Amino acid sequence: MEKKTKLSSALAEPGRSSASLPPPPSVQGEEGLQIDDANADRPLGPTPSQSRFQVDPVSEVAREASSGDQEPLPPPADAVTHRGRGGSGGEEAKGRFRVNFVDPADPDGSSPEMPSGEGGGGVSFQNGDTVLSEGSLQSGGTGHHYHYDTHTNTYYLRTFGHNTIDAVPRIDHYRHTAADLGEKLLRPSLAELHDELDKEPFEDGFANGEEGTPTGDAVTNHVADGKGVVKFGWIKGVLVRCMLNIWGVMLFIRLSWIVGHAGIGLTIVVIGMATVVTTITGLSTSAIATNGFVRGGGAYYLISRSLGPEFGGAIGLIFAFANAVAVAMYVVGFAETVVELLQESNALMVDPLNDIRIIGAITVVILLGISVAGMEWEAKAQIVLLVILLFAIGDFFIGSVIPMEDKKPKGFFSYRAEIFGENFGPDFREGETFFSIFAIFFPAATGILAGANISGDLADPQLAIPKGTLLAILITTIVYAGVAVSVGSCVVRDASGISNDTISSAVMNCTDAACKLDYNFSYCIPDCKYGLMNNFQVMSMVSGFAPLITAGIFSATLSSALASLVSAPKVFQALCKDNIYPGLQMFAKGYGKNNEPLRGYLLTFLIALGFILIAELNVIAPIISNFFLASYALINFSVFHASLAKSPGWRPAFKYYNMWVSLIGALLCCGVMFVINWQAALLTYVIVIGLYIYVTYKKPDVNWGSSTQALTYLNALQHTIRLAGVEDHVKNFRPQCLVLIGAPNSRPALLQLVHAFTKNVGLMICGHVHMGPRRQAMKELLTDQARYQRWLIKNKTKAFYSPVHAEDLRDGAQYLMQAAGLGRMKPNTLVVGFKNNWIQSDMKDVETYINLMHDAFDFQYGVVVIRLREGLDISHLQGQEELLSSQEKSPGTKDVVVNVDYSKKTEAESSKPYSGDSSPMMRKDEEDDGKTQPTQPLLKKDSKVQGVPLNTADQRLLDASLQFQKKQGKSTIDVWWLFDDGGLTLLIPYLLTTKKKWHECKIRVFIGGKINRIDHDRRAMATLLSKFRIDFSDIMVLGDINTKPKKENVAAFEEMIEPFRLHEDEKEQDVADKMKEEEPWRITDNELELYKTKTHRQIRLNELLKEHSSTANVIVMSLPVPRKGAVSSALYMAWLEALSKDLPPILLVRGNHQSVLTFYS
Repeated sequence: MEKKTKLSSALAEPGRSSASLPPPPSVQGEEGLQIDDANADRPLGPTPSQSRFQVDPVSEVAREASSGDQEPLPPPADAVTHRGRGGSGGEEAKGRFRVNFVDPADPDGSSPEMPSGEGGGGVSFQNGDTVLSEGSLQSGGTGHHYHYDTHTNTYYLRTFGHNTIDAVPRIDHYRHTAADLGEKLLRPSLAELHDELDKEPFEDGFANGEEGTPTGDAVTNHVADGKGVVKFGWIKGVLVRCMLNIWGVMLFIRLSWIVGHAGIGLTIVVIGMATVVTTITGLSTSAIATNGFVRGGGAYYLISRSLGPEFGGAIGLIFAFANAVAVAMYVVGFAETVVELLQESNALMVDPLNDIRIIGAITVVILLGISVAGMEWEAKAQIVLLVILLFAIGDFFIGSVIPMEDKKPKGFFSYRAEIFGENFGPDFREGETFFSIFAIFFPAATGILAGANISGDLADPQLAIPKGTLLAILITTIVYAGVAVSVGSCVVRDASGISNDTISSAVMNCTDAACKLDYNFSYCIPDCKYGLMNNFQVMSMVSGFAPLITAGIFSATLSSALASLVSAPKVFQALCKDNIYPGLQMFAKGYGKNNEPLRGYLLTFLIALGFILIAELNVIAPIISNFFLASYALINFSVFHASLAKSPGWRPAFKYYNMWVSLIGALLCCGVMFVINWQAALLTYVIVIGLYIYVTYKKPDVNWGSSTQALTYLNALQHTIRLAGVEDHVKNFRPQCLVLIGAPNSRPALLQLVHAFTKNVGLMICGHVHMGPRRQAMKELLTDQARYQRWLIKNKTKAFYSPVHAEDLRDGAQYLMQAAGLGRMKPNTLVVGFKNNWIQSDMKDVETYINLMHDAFDFQYGVVVIRLREGLDISHLQGQEELLSSQEKSPGTKDVVVNVDYSKKTEAESSKPYSGDSSPMMRKDEEDDGKTQPTQPLLKKDSKVQGVPLNTADQRLLDASLQFQKKQGKSTIDVWWLFDDGGLTLLIPYLLTTKKKWHECKIRVFIGGKINRIDHDRRAMATLLSKFRIDFSDIMVLGDINTKPKKENVAAFEEMIEPFRLHEDEKEQDVADKMKEEEPWRITDNELELYKTKTHRQIRLNELLKEHSSTANVIVMSLPVPRKGAVSSALYMAWLEALSKDLPPILLVRGNHQSVLTFYS
């Protein structure tokens, strides 16, 4: 008889039919394990309820019968065989299973069959695993590749000698949800491997913040959309773009002028300095780009994923803006050159300024059309422009070796040692200096991020960005240096352009290089029209064919403008997709197969057009250079920061970087910013810091694993370890509270009051003991951990949430008291809410509650019991409010909080409240849409749904729960310091008064004393408080504490404890002893008589509290200590009830009797 066992799958794909792809063949391992994976084309979308795997023992008869279906192929060693349904093999079938994929829509588990060998395109099998071929990994989804999940085949292969559902390593397990290179698969969860077969594995939750896989439809659409996507290699995508962007107008117009001022030697130094900055930045860019998959967004993506959204968001915005304005700069440079040609031909349309505007506007419209046409057209245009540029550079070098007599009057003599020697040194004129020359040249070296900016359009960014960027820097530097040396060796600094200025024998004082070449230009200095110092068109004059140089200028300007016009929208789109600035979300939308940011193109066009119409960019140009340099500085700093953080995730494939070199590069970039224009540098810093503060304040909900997070962890770890080696000192004592609160949002008054005296002072841990069925509790433990910690952060509560699972509350509290915290960052004070409903509760629960305090004292903890007259627990109100509000809104907008009382299921599993009043401490948060979402904030008073008003008691409870969220006003905090516990009873109210909401409250101190020593005791306490440097408004000495309480109050107390008394005198001794053993909480007559004085004191203190402190905001009072084994739980609970009933909020405090205050310095 066949036994069928169902294993739940963590991988099933909803909404995808089995016919969507041709089914791949089944697979047979070398030991004969047969997997029918005809439906293996549905690997994605974890919905365990929609699919199951059916495991059938394979009998010898069935095995032999199936062997006749088809002749198997000879399996290679350590591999698997493609085959149809059926199998072969004469080995023993013991321990072998057939694993069938069971479709819930197909009850009999049937699946379509297919002939052997079909459907295997793009899949190779190695060592029992299915992996994608190298080609398919980089295909970007441009074809049908079968992404098998190992639940349908490889999980069930013979792996390392065992039949297992465990997964072998493969790349698809590590993809993000929206992977560009293939679909994400899920390995089997730990629950699937570890849990018993008759139990359901966890159906939600993914490790380490990973999201679930997309649905089948999403994957299908993704693959379909991948067709026709343009992806560039390193030459067309990076090298060409970087070279075109680096070679600008500077090469043809300004480089000769720089050589004239600085000389060949210093020009090489200037080029070298700029190259050092760009090379270091290129190395840093390569390191970041090879530390994981790079998406679109260029500099923004690199910086934001390394340093976090704060720096990334700031740089992304200014970098996109700088690229947009750079379009205008380059177009105006092009338009000016055209206007100069028109002036020479007397063909101006209006006037030079308006002609620049007209030509610039027409040009930017044409460039926009090329960009919008698609990346492929833009890439083709760049290739054409690069060819023209290379021809222009070649034209210059060819012309430099062709001496022509008609060029000599203009200062060109071809290569001459005399000219080289004269031009090697500097000759600064008109106030120019080395740094001013460097500031003019450096923008020519920018543009190294042109390739990285379109990282989303590169086939392999990790390979293309390092290779293309660094090679572009090398080639352009060689060309810059070559042109500088060449023009400096051929052309003199000054020339008149007049052909009869040949030297005559009468001129004897002419000593410059021109004189040695029979020309005298000394008379025209400094008003010469030609030469390196005076003519920007030297390269055109030197070249063999001047119009080609003009074409080169056009090419350089237009290519740079085109590159910037493409870069700005791509970077801006990536920024908007991350929703760093919510108002810009509309620009995240892409169109077409390449996801083109058409809205971003239009915005860039409008910005560029605006600056083109100004036509005066001399002021804005340095700011743009500074924006680029700020980006370079942060890229370098990112590498240094990531290396410093020592994150295990920082593993760049590019190894030729150094953290200290990157830091030097960042500092150089900052220095160059001030060299170029210190005012623009300051403005850039102000803008970056302003945007950084804005993004930090907004706190975007992103988690990119930045080096800032890694360094924060490292610093916290180092400081915690350092702190562990420091002995505690009384001056540094801080109340570090473990608050047994359950779900943090269920008792807001308790949370807010403790937070008031621990915020920015001490540690606060919200302890939550999960009880009930272990499986359910463990599942809640995992989901609640992240949910409630997020809730605390969202509500600006500086606390940690720490859940544990235990059989009962006492065990859980003991676990927390022993294990919560780290090193010196451990709790020293236990805070619990008063158990308001103790009289109606099961006394076993009361016994457990009192034992919490005994355990706390055993662990040397202080204890704080907080009581509100109305109660603390609002979970039943919250559940009602959430349910009502969720009915008015669409599903998924609100969490529904419901109460699950496991004590109803079994008496042994009690989950009644111990940190509140009447609602169960155990709760399960269920979302309308079934997904884990952050819990909603605390209820507000106006959150009630109209038409369903709360009853009076619930309204009072809700009002009381919110009282500590508002300013407390000019009231009092009454401190009843009756017993010296080390000073904790006094320290807590002092810490409250240091907070903004409480600073107007005054401390009144009440102490016990004798009637005949009241003045002496008051002076003694005043002296002590002044030595402690604690301000107080009044000290009251109570001389009548030991007066007998009122009879009616004593009678009320006796009536209250009557149900809990043992009355052993009225019973047989054996019966009484047995009852006391079974119910140790019962109050014996002997005990009641023994502690009669103490009982009367608690009743009397309540009378005094009502008399003196009924108007106080908060009462802080010494907690009576029960002697373990002597005072029964019921009697002690009655004391606390009698002491604290019908009063304002009261904190019953007992320190661990070690000093927490000192008057020594």
